[in-house]
Amino acid sequence: MIKHIVLWRLKDHAMGASRKENAEKLKVLLEGLCHTIGEIKHLEVGINARVAEASPPMADVSLYSEFASWGCLDAYQKHPQYLDVANFVQEIRLDRHVVDYEV
Repeated sequence: MIKHIVLWRLKDHAMGASRKENAEKLKVLLEGLCHTIGEIKHLEVGINARVAEASPPMADVSLYSEFASWGCLDAYQKHPQYLDVANFVQEIRLDRHVVDYEV
């Protein structure tokens, strides 16, 4: 099994929306991928709930997902609906960190 973990730090404002609004939209978009991309075994999206006012968070949104194989992860990342979400993320993010590993 392949585990795919992504953390994003978002811009304060992007595409006419606040960081919080874009985080919520990203969560909805990512969770929607489960309904159309069969390679996803499990997917969960979290929005950072403990943001300190004094310092910016390391990440605003996290993605945890599981795939049966590296080929399934590759197919997911080439799927047109995934690419639409990736284009949205490109516009709203400051940073992206990814860890992929096999168990």
